Amino acid sequence: MTINIKGKLMNLSVPKIMGILNVTPDSFYDGGKYNSEKKILNQVEKMIISGADIIDIGGYSSRPGADEISIKDELSRVIPIIQLISKKFPKIVISIDTFRSQVAKEAIDSGAHIINDISGGNLDTDMFNIVSKLNVPYILMHMRGTPVNMMNRTDYNNIKNEVNKYFSKRISNAKSAGINDIIIDPGFGFSKTREQNYKLLNNLEFLKDFGAPIVVGVSRKSMIYKTLDTT
Repeated sequence: MTINIKGKLMNLSVPKIMGILNVTPDSFYDGGKYNSEKKILNQVEKMIISGADIIDIGGYSSRPGADEISIKDELSRVIPIIQLISKKFPKIVISIDTFRSQVAKEAIDSGAHIINDISGGNLDTDMFNIVSKLNVPYILMHMRGTPVNMMNRTDYNNIKNEVNKYFSKRISNAKSAGINDIIIDPGFGFSKTREQNYKLLNNLEFLKDFGAPIVVGVSRKSMIYKTLDTT
């Protein structure tokens, strides 16, 4: 299984590691830590040395109850960082974590390679069209609602069946829009209780039926530390 990264194929037969760089002041983990160019480059270098194949950059906090910010503010956070990293580490693959098509387009134009959309195209009706025109890989995540209200949207009858239906519909719509490289993400921690997170994790193989690469993002999430009764 491969995805096309600006004309070069990335082989996904062996799992790849994504390092997360949050450049938001209210990130649930590293908010405010990476607020200078030196700190950012040091952190990216550390992740690359540790084995990261992809650096995912986000400027809009998606933690539960996060405040909304303007497109202008999001752009001001992520575009300089993408340019900085792509210049210093030209071989590293960069993904932009955004659900806004304008941010996605400007990020790709500035050196990013992958669009990582927590809303699966539901929060910006122009996203699929932009991804198709840019012809880049697209990470399509499952979430209900928005980061502000998602934890009030956990009332599933059968979460496995509903996530399955969601991906069937969204993948079909994305392909109809002309998106070629689709990666799916079940969205651990997004509009899901701890029990629902583990229900999906314990049945992850059902997502293989879609024939798409799967992103599993569980690092530092409450489903782990609350289960371990730690911080």
